[in-house]
Amino acid sequence: MISTRTRSGTTWTQMICGLLIFQTPDLPAPLGRLSPWLDHLTMPRDEVYALLAAQRHRRFIKTHTPLDGIPIDPRVTYIVTARHPLDLAVSLYHHTTNIDIARMSELTGNQLPTNPTALRKTLRDWLVSWIGHDTDPRRNLDSLPGVLFHLGDAWARRGESNVLLIHYDDLSRDLEGQMRRLAGHLGIAVPEPSWPRLVQAATFERMRGEADRFVPGDGIIKSTTSFFRRGRPGAAEEVLTDEEIAGYHARVTSMAPPDLLAWLHAPGGCEPDDFSKAG
Repeated sequence: MISTRTRSGTTWTQMICGLLIFQTPDLPAPLGRLSPWLDHLTMPRDEVYALLAAQRHRRFIKTHTPLDGIPIDPRVTYIVTARHPLDLAVSLYHHTTNIDIARMSELTGNQLPTNPTALRKTLRDWLVSWIGHDTDPRRNLDSLPGVLFHLGDAWARRGESNVLLIHYDDLSRDLEGQMRRLAGHLGIAVPEPSWPRLVQAATFERMRGEADRFVPGDGIIKSTTSFFRRGRPGAAEEVLTDEEIAGYHARVTSMAPPDLLAWLHAPGGCEPDDFSKAG
């Protein structure tokens, strides 16, 4: 199970799992068929279940539901991919403008607002509002409280053998190292000569260049290329003032434990299990 917040490297993690399972850059089917999105409302539940039941390969399933909303089974590995909340928020702002709201409403049967908030505000104003918005994290999972609720729940489970946390920035910084780490955790042996081709196939640039193969379908996304927009950290710092960034840090100190925040804001020094060893 790949459990993430929106715009946190979900598709990237799915692709890496697919490459490790099939051990070829040429996946046998579109990523969305190999790794169904379990809680997406655009596909009937029975159709999703039938698709999963027919699979004979090791299954890797996408969900945006936190682990507290998923049955926990010792036979299942739960991968939670995290991203600096401000980088997530910038990506979410741009992603909102790339969604065909009319098509989403048609597929889900729900009448959705046709003028998303992101379209009515500048990026800076939207970020300031997102940082300060006080909401129930369980009802608004892509809010700042919702993001930290999702990650805080996973962080509390990081000592469990079948829970693995991955940081988006670590994938950017050391893709091969993180792929090897994931393969080891999943018990997947990859022949040494295969690694260069698999790592190359998982690069952000390669996936962006072949976006039509990986972006969720159904015509919801207006531009598949824009789905992979930037992939680099630090976009929020380019538009927020020092005072606004300080306000973000002041707010999150009361919303998540300090070791989780340290890992979220400055990954690369330690893996999550290193924090648990240190207490």
